[in-house]
Amino acid sequence: MANTSSAKKAARQAVRRTEVNKTRRTRLRSEIRRVEEAIAAGDQTAAALALRIAQPVIARSAQIGVIHSSNANRKVSRLAKRVKLMAVAAT
Repeated sequence: MANTSSAKKAARQAVRRTEVNKTRRTRLRSEIRRVEEAIAAGDQTAAALALRIAQPVIARSAQIGVIHSSNANRKVSRLAKRVKLMAVAAT
């Protein structure tokens, strides 16, 4: 348990930040899941639209510090690659 007033304040802030980051991480995972579901369904236009919506969410998560920037770049790259392969496979 925190003893000093500054440690108590830090503990309160950690609880608040944890809740905020949990919400942000949930939103991030939901957007990624929407892209993956559209890819699995084989709907190219829905996948492309979902990717366009997910990219800024992923980038913002990295900028805020919820995930590492390399992790965000890798996620966007792999999703974009899979969506692009759908276009190639359709033609």
